[in-house]
Amino acid sequence: MGVKLQSSDYVHLHNHTHHSLLDGLTKIPDLINRTKELGMEAVAITDHGTMSGSIEFYKAAIDAGIKPILGFEAYVASRSRHDRDPSKDKARFHITLLAMNNQGYQNLMQLSTLAHLEGTYYKPRVDHELLEKYGEGLIVLSGCAGSEVSMSLRGDNYQAAKDIALWYKSVFGDRYYLEMQNHDWDQQIKINKYLQKLSKDIDVPLVISNDGHYLVHDDKDAHEILLCVGTGAFLSDKDRMSFRQFDLHVTDPQEIIVK
Repeated sequence: MGVKLQSSDYVHLHNHTHHSLLDGLTKIPDLINRTKELGMEAVAITDHGTMSGSIEFYKAAIDAGIKPILGFEAYVASRSRHDRDPSKDKARFHITLLAMNNQGYQNLMQLSTLAHLEGTYYKPRVDHELLEKYGEGLIVLSGCAGSEVSMSLRGDNYQAAKDIALWYKSVFGDRYYLEMQNHDWDQQIKINKYLQKLSKDIDVPLVISNDGHYLVHDDKDAHEILLCVGTGAFLSDKDRMSFRQFDLHVTDPQEIIVK
């Protein structure tokens, strides 16, 4: 018989707060309270391209007896952070970076700062050079459906995804994980099947995350309004950016364990 997993065995490692401007809806105190309410003992913060919420998050978590995991979801340049060719460099990829110790926290701050000072082109970007230089003390998850690995898998380019994952493994070793998310979407389902194969092929463990952008399921409509503000769209627009088909709340870990 397998060991029955408890809520405390799961940690949400991918969360956007209101510091992910016009994309994240969750307030930090609410995230901490919800984490405790659901029986979890730790939680991460991974806002888009910024660590501006880190101090507030750290203090709130410590005060509540929750282990804080500091990180951010970085934008990786398609080439180098210095390239700004509109025909090649508008594309960028997501990756989840987490600090495992104080050195990792220092390096996250370096990466975030340099992304803004040197890499900004539509978004603050890092590149492989910076990740290699400031990689000590970091745990790296391959990222969501918009990551380097996942975008190749979405295009059925398994070899390209494998090459990218092997580069990260060569740099981060056992601190690199393939990030698998359980959003009911045909592209995500395809990605997850490939990730399971890739995990076996290159001996990199899988980690399950949930792309949290708001606190509870009932916040979905409010988040749609936030996206409209950020994109200059109306709720009535048929072709607007929308996450309505996804559940992007801070999920009860028992739902994830059962699935």
